[in-house]
Amino acid sequence: MLARLQKTITLTLLAMAFGWLVYFHNSAPALAVIGFLLIAFGYAVFLALEFIFLSFINQSDPAPQATWQELLRAWAGEVVTAPLVFCWRQPFRANVIADNLAPDTVTKGQRGIVFVHGFFCNRGFWTPWLERLQGQGHAFVAVNLEPIFGSIDDYAPQIEIAVQQVTRATGMPPLLVCHSMGGLAARAWLKINRSEARVHHVVTIGTPHRGTWLARFGHGHNGQQMRLQSDWQAQLDHAMPADRHRLFTCWYSNSDNMVFPASTATLPGADNRLVRGAAHVQMAFLPQVMDSALALLEPHPSRCWYP
Repeated sequence: MLARLQKTITLTLLAMAFGWLVYFHNSAPALAVIGFLLIAFGYAVFLALEFIFLSFINQSDPAPQATWQELLRAWAGEVVTAPLVFCWRQPFRANVIADNLAPDTVTKGQRGIVFVHGFFCNRGFWTPWLERLQGQGHAFVAVNLEPIFGSIDDYAPQIEIAVQQVTRATGMPPLLVCHSMGGLAARAWLKINRSEARVHHVVTIGTPHRGTWLARFGHGHNGQQMRLQSDWQAQLDHAMPADRHRLFTCWYSNSDNMVFPASTATLPGADNRLVRGAAHVQMAFLPQVMDSALALLEPHPSRCWYP
């Protein structure tokens, strides 16, 4: 459903941009170019507003403050990365790489991985990760969390199915790699199923573990659950095992334009790793994040850290 929606949005914007350009190119060439750029790249202005908001909100946060150079670098990175994800991979290439569970492509005894995307995303988000895993013998499943605006608790059964599939294929508890809201979905799955022993490790990337300031503008069920210090988040850790957060590596950024204040993307007792100058979507595709996460698939991983 999301792929169809994003495909419609992308094609409509392209039609509007080129239609404007064609309509005015003879009578008002300057207006034609300006209108085309505003339609095609107007999202960059909204991204800039998010970075302005985060720079003010993060001033009272204990995480290291971002310099203007880091914010500018993060904005430029997101301007490039966001359309690749939301206008290409998710709408047009969501199923270009299928889940890998077949016995002839999975090496028994080699750990598998479950990918859990974030808000307003689908499995196409993980395409660069899936491309990297192809041919290596690792089982993997990238879930599609639906309904798009439903409760995060309702995503737990979908994660449960994926975990069962990968465990059956490999005989081992899988690694979970989650972006943004996907990390909250993984925590909901852990709480509902008491599944600590059934997962090897959980990597979260830009997950609003304690909510995000921007969620005040979200009106869907999951948007309300991601508001700062929501009651739903407080219940996630209720009566949890004392060592649950030790299962987590939490990547966060002082330039995350969706999850701020920055320290809300961390968990007490987890392996919290700061990336400076990386935006929300961009962070999921940084080599140091991908390398460190995929190293956890190895029998004796060296949890490499990149400054």
